Amino acid sequence: MRDVIRTSQRVTAISRTGFDKAKSKGRAAARFELRTRNGKGDAALLADAVIDVSGTWFSPNPAGGNGLPALGEAEHAPRIAYGMPDVRDAQRSRYAGRTVAVLGGGHSAVGTLLDLAALAADEPGTQAIWLLRADDPAKSFGGGSADQLAARGELGMAFANLVRSERIQVETGFSVARIEDEDRRLKISARSDRRINADELIVATGFRPDLSLLSELRLRLDPAIEAPVALAPLIDPNEHSCGTVRPHGARELAQADEPGLYLAGMKSYGRAPTFLMITGYEQVRSITADIAGDKKAAARVELTLPETGVCTRGGLASIPALSGCCGGPAPSGVESCCADDAKAKAAGRAGCGCA
Repeated sequence: MRDVIRTSQRVTAISRTGFDKAKSKGRAAARFELRTRNGKGDAALLADAVIDVSGTWFSPNPAGGNGLPALGEAEHAPRIAYGMPDVRDAQRSRYAGRTVAVLGGGHSAVGTLLDLAALAADEPGTQAIWLLRADDPAKSFGGGSADQLAARGELGMAFANLVRSERIQVETGFSVARIEDEDRRLKISARSDRRINADELIVATGFRPDLSLLSELRLRLDPAIEAPVALAPLIDPNEHSCGTVRPHGARELAQADEPGLYLAGMKSYGRAPTFLMITGYEQVRSITADIAGDKKAAARVELTLPETGVCTRGGLASIPALSGCCGGPAPSGVESCCADDAKAKAAGRAGCGCA
């Protein structure tokens, strides 16, 4: 594959050779033209098929609860991070000893809050505040022991333990409307006129697809979650927040108005947050079979998705305590509840505070 892989290339736009978006006659027979850019300037590449797996990582959702940036969000960008920053290592100095608000209810928010709790065990003065738009935090705890992805289930139980221990401040029903400066700190206000103060804000409210490079192609996307129309009903978070998504492939991912164009990977899920890597592998297997002309292989299902377990309801009481505690397994031969507890005791402290 070495001869056909091009590195250090950014695709900036895709169209049909000789066709803009409005021109129809003969369109399907025209090859795709991809505009690329590297350190040597712009170039064009022709292709018979395109699989867009460019993801959504670089287009995070903003803090505003209405899908728009909160008022003042852009002005305070130096103190706002998106996604899942490395708070314990690479960016430790930024967050250690500070009050950090984390906005979001998914796995990125959960993982960041767990890391901040571990950081607080080593760095006194570190305080995490969980800002959650929903009124009930239970959904963030996941399926617990019923989850067939054991690590995901344990993550939810560890987080439930953390919330139960009151080591983080929890603010539910908090839809961010405005971010301001107050005494060199961030004043974060909700639409309900509630407000909290923090030194840093981490926005972990999911991602959305950047569709700008496909603007000259004819796309059929769901108007709500911006996923292919055949896939959207299977993954709509308004309908499928508690269960799994059945395996799918080329049939659901192909763009009918642009033969040869497929969306795959996280980008195919649009704004839906339930994508799994194994789902992407199955998508690409099916698509490549479809391009090769093997329609039977493309339609065949070669993946069994793990059950997520039932959605948590009823708050903390519905999640059992995790054996051990929130910092992962303790080293063998060490009398500690978890790895963070062992580390804290080795440093002369009483422990990590989980138990």
